[in-house]
Amino acid sequence: MLTEREKQFISYWEEHRLKEKKWNRQLLIGLPIGLLFTIPILLSVFSAKFWYKRADMVANTINPSILVIAILIIAVFIAVFYKRHQWDMREQQYQELKAREEGKPEDNVKQQ
Repeated sequence: MLTEREKQFISYWEEHRLKEKKWNRQLLIGLPIGLLFTIPILLSVFSAKFWYKRADMVANTINPSILVIAILIIAVFIAVFYKRHQWDMREQQYQELKAREEGKPEDNVKQQ
């Protein structure tokens, strides 16, 4: 027997699962998390001139566009990876609840 909250999750996930699986939606929704991971990198690079002179000299030899491209690549990777992981976890929960609703043992549920 499923609780009301589990039934609500099943109906929500049946409606939204395909929409949330698209990579462009995962990118747009996960981008703030990805940028949150890059803020410490930027702080470290730009604060190096105050606490480590040699790191500042090395940072000045690197083309700034390369740094921006690297930051964007890291942010996009983290964003998509984070949202894809969330989607997988919700899909697994959905599969388990559907199996329990149909009366099947959870061990026999196929993992996608």
